[in-house]
Amino acid sequence: MFTTRPTLQGTFGMVSSTHYLASQSAMAVLEDGGNAFDAAVAAGFVLHVVEPHLNGPAGEVPMILAPADGEVRVLCGQGVAPAGATVAHYKGLGLDLVPGTGPLAAAVPGAFDAWMLLLRDHGTKTLADVLKYAIGYARDGHAPVERIGMTVETVRELFAAEWPSSAEIYLADGEPPRPGELLRNPRLAATWTRLTAEAEAAGGTDRVAQIEAARRVWRAGFIAEALVRQARRPTLDTSGERHTGTLTLADLASWEASYEAPATYDWNGWTLCKAGGWSQGPAFLQQLALLPPELPAHGSADYVHLLIEGCKLAMADREAWYGDAEPVPVDALLSHDYNAARRTLVDPERASHDLRPGSPLGARPELSAHARAVAAGEPGFDAKDVAGAGEPTVAKDGATRGDTCHLDIVDRWGNMVAATPSGGWLQSNPVVPELGFPLGTRLQMAWLDEGLPNSLTPGRRPRTTLTPSLALRDGVPVLAFGTPGGDQQDQWQVHFFLAVALRGTVRGGLDLQGAIDAPNWHTDSFPGSFFPRGMHPGSVTVESRLGDDVIAELRRRGHDVTVGDAWSEGRLCAVARDPRTGVLSAAANPRGMQGYAVGR
Repeated sequence: MFTTRPTLQGTFGMVSSTHYLASQSAMAVLEDGGNAFDAAVAAGFVLHVVEPHLNGPAGEVPMILAPADGEVRVLCGQGVAPAGATVAHYKGLGLDLVPGTGPLAAAVPGAFDAWMLLLRDHGTKTLADVLKYAIGYARDGHAPVERIGMTVETVRELFAAEWPSSAEIYLADGEPPRPGELLRNPRLAATWTRLTAEAEAAGGTDRVAQIEAARRVWRAGFIAEALVRQARRPTLDTSGERHTGTLTLADLASWEASYEAPATYDWNGWTLCKAGGWSQGPAFLQQLALLPPELPAHGSADYVHLLIEGCKLAMADREAWYGDAEPVPVDALLSHDYNAARRTLVDPERASHDLRPGSPLGARPELSAHARAVAAGEPGFDAKDVAGAGEPTVAKDGATRGDTCHLDIVDRWGNMVAATPSGGWLQSNPVVPELGFPLGTRLQMAWLDEGLPNSLTPGRRPRTTLTPSLALRDGVPVLAFGTPGGDQQDQWQVHFFLAVALRGTVRGGLDLQGAIDAPNWHTDSFPGSFFPRGMHPGSVTVESRLGDDVIAELRRRGHDVTVGDAWSEGRLCAVARDPRTGVLSAAANPRGMQGYAVGR
């Protein structure tokens, strides 16, 4: 089978990420004797520099870890709603939705502490070892990918008129960053340099003490103080008004990243591991649970129709049952009997245009007023306008749909990690002048209706779209993968995984590149997670490579099909390890011309 690139194979280490500089930085750490977790931290901080439109230090990152000598765990780097972020407070400001930009949308930043916890507990390198790559690119510059300039161009007027600290970096000469010309962020380089110096002064030569000192600086030192000052500055957001945020020093001091058991589902000898119901991860698992015992031919109209309709059911359940404000009935949602009953709702000849959440425990599903309205077809956001969300679609006010980065790493010892950094985008909030990066906007995922699993609740995580994946074969970690793309993440990943599981091997190993390159698609037939939280009933966006016959048959069955570019759907990364031979593999998405796999 022809693929855009080879599936890499080797025995020393493999890295795949959404940016080639992050991949190579991670590989440099492996070459220097570091393990997969050291390499992941270095790559994560490089992604903050080279994909600032997709993630930042004040965003969030869920990870799934498979240490060679331990059990699979989720490391949660998703911060919670601040103590002052109540439904009453936002309603008192006249809001029905959390704005998509500005400090009101800022959760407690989670990414930094999660990276530090990973380095402390599973890494071997020092803080300076892993930060030097990001510091170098921020201080000396990097040639920006085209999407950075395109994003800045979209919000140029906002930056120039309202967000001068952002304009200082991203409109430095009055123009957006241009490919081939160096983009620098000296303030960010200075932040990490000062952090490292303070950590070394406090921790001496002890690696763990240095990391703990850095965590204290983030939560209570100069970084925390600057973040709170920024949150208190009135900022123009997507509501059209200027608001201040709710983040306080007490919020920063009281939160830290944490470990938890993954949600899992067994399918045909595989065990799929995802984050829990505070993410959309179980929706991936439920799409597998909804599959019939026998599948149609891969890539056929029957196959695509089946996956689209199953996705609609899983995402309807996500809308009704997922969140962190109330317990999520994940076991019931993944149970055999529940999904056997749900499977009967799929009409093999007709696309559903309805939002149909189920009742896994016999309780009536509850939806927000906004979700009920957009499901009923009331005017609002039209998902067809932003087909192909492998990169963010950004409005002039900074509202973003389809975002994020991803990285996967496996090392010669068998350690494996998948991480999906996001939030804190350059278009989400003004750059904190003293720090060189903005606050995040993840609270836009929560509803301003009381009593829902995803209601805005102080101390609780907003439901996130971020959803890395790790798969075991016969109980042994084999595959780590993921993708950017907001609500599309657990659609594209299902398609990828099934292609890996169903379509055979290459050179004796999993055909990762072939599965990534395969024509992809997604549906927006459920309320979106990003402001303004719209829905397009019956929609499906496909790559033109899916084929005219398949597209015509989908339309005959009632799907509202938008045909995107040939290479417009998905930005998957993947690494694998064969436990029998120790052979490592990696592949990366060619779409967008920046993801890359490296290894030897």
